[in-house]
Amino acid sequence: MWIVVMSLPLIVVLIVFPAAMAYAAASDLMTMTIPNWLCALLVVAFGVCAATIGFGLNAAIWHLAAGLLVLVVCFAMFAAGWIGGGDAKLAAATALWLGFEQLLPYLFVAALSGGLLTGVIMLLRAVPLPAMASNWAWAQRLHDVKQGVPYGVALAAAALVALPDTAIWRAATGV
Repeated sequence: MWIVVMSLPLIVVLIVFPAAMAYAAASDLMTMTIPNWLCALLVVAFGVCAATIGFGLNAAIWHLAAGLLVLVVCFAMFAAGWIGGGDAKLAAATALWLGFEQLLPYLFVAALSGGLLTGVIMLLRAVPLPAMASNWAWAQRLHDVKQGVPYGVALAAAALVALPDTAIWRAATGV
């Protein structure tokens, strides 16, 4: 019998962060909301991970700056009605993890996957909702042309793509 012992940073990077992203995507898809507690969890988990891997103060400040920059820009986009508040908070919490090192690749992948997601949803909205899905509240909401797009799905996918190329991933995994 093999016993695998994982360090706290490794658990956070390999389990907590991906699980949080999967939950954010599923929640946004099903309810068009991303819970505040989830974004708070991501911030706290980053702090725990950064502290336990010995992330330097300088590195932590730059990661915090990346998160704050994304928060300010995304809340301006929220105020303009372009994105939802949960999307803004999720993007900022994710930017905290990625730092400036992976911020542009993250935003690029989020834009591409978000555009693809939007296109698919627009195509699906152009055809009638299948009878078997007509009683599903989440499917009705997703099919409603007056509703937005669950962009948290694209943000979460982009975060999972970008994370393995970050300093925090390398420090936690030793890769």
